[in-house]
Amino acid sequence: MTAEEMWKAYTEKYPTDSEMDAWAFGDDPDTLAELVKTGIKTATCSAYPIYAIEGEDLPGAGELSVILDSNDEAVCIIRTEKVWVQQYCDTDAVFAAKEGEGDRSLSYWRRVHEAFFRSEMAEYGLEFSEEMKIVCEEFRVVWPEEERICCS
Repeated sequence: MTAEEMWKAYTEKYPTDSEMDAWAFGDDPDTLAELVKTGIKTATCSAYPIYAIEGEDLPGAGELSVILDSNDEAVCIIRTEKVWVQQYCDTDAVFAAKEGEGDRSLSYWRRVHEAFFRSEMAEYGLEFSEEMKIVCEEFRVVWPEEERICCS
């Protein structure tokens, strides 16, 4: 299903003035999209300095996004619940677990995110540091809706 098709299905049931935003996660879009869809991954982060370079606004609470896989197929729609900026070094185990990756530990989070941020920052001629700011987001899946079967 394309992002447009999923967005149309969602907005037919839940009309919104929001414009469609569609994107894929990091280095492993398929795995990360599946973690989101299954409710394991409920948070993400990005390098704050890159927003200014690309002239992009920071994400905001209430925004909707269609999550794509590596083939640009729509997997689900999320609603951003909370956004804040902090230093990379201030990331705690609670946030690392919400990212849902690997064993969900802070040590795993630091290892993979440092490698990711080093590579991403280098593409912009910037250097990674533990004090660099990151944009943290928490979200929840809003589409597709789970079918709930209730037994009496």
